[in-house]
Amino acid sequence: MAKKNSEALSIFALGGVGEIGKNMYVVQYENDIVVIDSGLKFPEEEMLGIDIVIPDITYLVENRDKVRCILITHGHEDHIGGLPYILKMLNVPIYATKLTLGLIESKLKEAGLLGETKRHLIHGDSELQLGSMKASFFRTNHSIPDSVGVCLETPEGTVVHTGDFKFDQTPVNEQYADVHKMAEIGTKGVLVLLSDSTNAERPGFTPSERGVGRQLEEEFRRAQQRVVVATFASNVHRIQQVVDACLKTNRKLAVVGRSMVNVVNIATELGYLNVPEGMIIETDEVNKLPGERVAVLSTGSQGEPMSALTRMARATHRKVEIMPGDTVIIAATPIPGNEKYVGRTVDELFRLGANVIYGPGSTSGVHVSGHGSQEELKLMLNFIKPKYFIPIHGEFRMLRQHGILAESVGVEKENIFLVDNGDVIEFHNGEGRKAGKIQAGNVLIDGLGVGDVGNIVLRDRKLLSQDGILVVVITLSKQEGKILSGPDIISRGFVYVRESETLLDEANRIVSNTLNKLMSENVNEWASLKNHVKEALGRFLYEQTRRRPMILPIIMEV
Repeated sequence: MAKKNSEALSIFALGGVGEIGKNMYVVQYENDIVVIDSGLKFPEEEMLGIDIVIPDITYLVENRDKVRCILITHGHEDHIGGLPYILKMLNVPIYATKLTLGLIESKLKEAGLLGETKRHLIHGDSELQLGSMKASFFRTNHSIPDSVGVCLETPEGTVVHTGDFKFDQTPVNEQYADVHKMAEIGTKGVLVLLSDSTNAERPGFTPSERGVGRQLEEEFRRAQQRVVVATFASNVHRIQQVVDACLKTNRKLAVVGRSMVNVVNIATELGYLNVPEGMIIETDEVNKLPGERVAVLSTGSQGEPMSALTRMARATHRKVEIMPGDTVIIAATPIPGNEKYVGRTVDELFRLGANVIYGPGSTSGVHVSGHGSQEELKLMLNFIKPKYFIPIHGEFRMLRQHGILAESVGVEKENIFLVDNGDVIEFHNGEGRKAGKIQAGNVLIDGLGVGDVGNIVLRDRKLLSQDGILVVVITLSKQEGKILSGPDIISRGFVYVRESETLLDEANRIVSNTLNKLMSENVNEWASLKNHVKEALGRFLYEQTRRRPMILPIIMEV
């Protein structure tokens, strides 16, 4: 990072800018750092074998003595999912609302970190002194209860982070957004606003979640057999509306999918879900009751290969089988990149004879976004009235559109910063400017490995997946300098050996000739021998097959 003025306010993102997921934002004044959110994102298609992606927190680890805490805006995976990994490297206090803290504690318990992590409960009226900064909060509407925005008062000016939000005038849980507090914050003067850009391209207002409840009830009444509803496990409002629809149509409810069971248990225990006694049944009972008396709440709205709904669609779920006439409701919109997985699942469900209700909320009526559309984004800008604006949480086109919206409601164009992860915006004496860059990027999680898979490993995995591998085993005489046995060529994922004997015989001859020529020239370094074998064999195979398999020479000396 460029040298920072000792009394300047610095703001930057380690994740969540120019992308959907792994949200993490940093506000620093002098020797105090406050982190907002600590999320994950799911791997892109080319990240072969990777389970999840978290932000690179090298800067925070190097400045661990300055980090006062992590403030969490709400309980979605892209805002809390990185905590079990981040806290192993940076054990700092966590502040979150009741439901969010419940979800976090479940993750920390699983990771063995619950006992050593300091956790603090906050609510919409909490105030915290964090070194030179004072934090307060305001309630927002989102697709999960207990969502808040963050207001940080610093000596340089006030910073507001909206979290994910919409303005739902008829929220399911009757927790209304604290618009009076937002307006009050704006009246006092705000230096810079960081605001959710997810729906910046969508005109108008995002519909109320309550409308989904009416549509779900109608579909439940219309269904002649069982109803299976797949949605995000964290969408507690949607889960409550499924419970309400079951109550009104006299159905029992089975919950399948590990994350769904976990969230239902936590939300019920904390009082965020109201489930009538006796409604929930075990999955073993699904097939014992008449179809018109049963509903199933499931994970798998994104077509994830191992999710409960996907296994039902493939007829591989151990306890729930999709029968002809069943109604399957996919109450979610595919995350960009997941469309083909969802489409495949829908196809398989139709093949089984199910009636599938899916698609964007405007067409199916069973899903609405948890993020505000253009008019709501403008409303937030008008409440907060910032001098400077940094759009966050969205791909670059969304940030760009949000910047245009900000300009339309009076934010000066030169005061709107479109940034990438790691770009530092510095404020001093009320003036903001771009001030260099700090290390930011992706840390890849593969199994138990954190960050041990990088670009070179991913490149090798991609190569293996595309053209396979050839292993060439040769035994050389150390004294005589000649081939004692081999070359033996083992093909995996390249060609079928029995149908390619001529090709592999010629490959054997090329390897033998290459080695004999090198040894006659007294070239006996293993690295040199291996490189010449790879080059000669690679050139031949590409000429013959137009493929480039990974070639792995194994040379042994006896």
